[in-house]
Amino acid sequence: MTKGDEIHARGEWARGVLESKHKARETTLAACRRTIQACAASIRAVHREEFDNAEALAAQAAAHLAEALGAVDRHPDIRYAGFVHDASKEYAEARMTLAFVRGDPLPGADELGVEVQAYLNGMAEAASELRRYLLDLLRRGRPERGEELLGYMDEVYSLLVTIDFPDAMTGGLRRTTDALRGVLERTRGDLTTSLLQSRLLEGIEARATGSGPPGSG
Repeated sequence: MTKGDEIHARGEWARGVLESKHKARETTLAACRRTIQACAASIRAVHREEFDNAEALAAQAAAHLAEALGAVDRHPDIRYAGFVHDASKEYAEARMTLAFVRGDPLPGADELGVEVQAYLNGMAEAASELRRYLLDLLRRGRPERGEELLGYMDEVYSLLVTIDFPDAMTGGLRRTTDALRGVLERTRGDLTTSLLQSRLLEGIEARATGSGPPGSG
């Protein structure tokens, strides 16, 4: 074999490898997009309290994510390029949002089939998502679960601030945790204001109907 033949053979090998990687990347990108879309739809269903629909959409997301992971099984450089992490994080967020709101046991990373970085970031974003549900409860006149959900948010934040590792290891968890802190503080203020207003209104109504405590008039 001449040097020209050797060069050509090496080039054909490289072309084949890159074509395989390109195909895997395109398949994975499409599957990750479908994963994220299904997760967003699942979370919207949770906010509407359509829990069966949310479960079905999360299952669709799991299937799309499995397809994405399968496509890059032999291409770790593509798997860790970032978009698989994003899809995994969204899937973890969708599953944990449903668990928090419906009161299910919180799924673990192994159960979800996601890396620890995606799991922790998904947990943080699920806790942030609880703000929207909590505010919806207040608007519907159902504040009774508000303190419970705020407690979940606080527990998640208290955990995540103890995960003190470089961002390169945690997938930017510090930034996600900082964002959660802001959401938590605003939500605590909103809930406190709402509860105080409710109690004040109850007191006014009780006095107006003469049902207040003796001597309150």
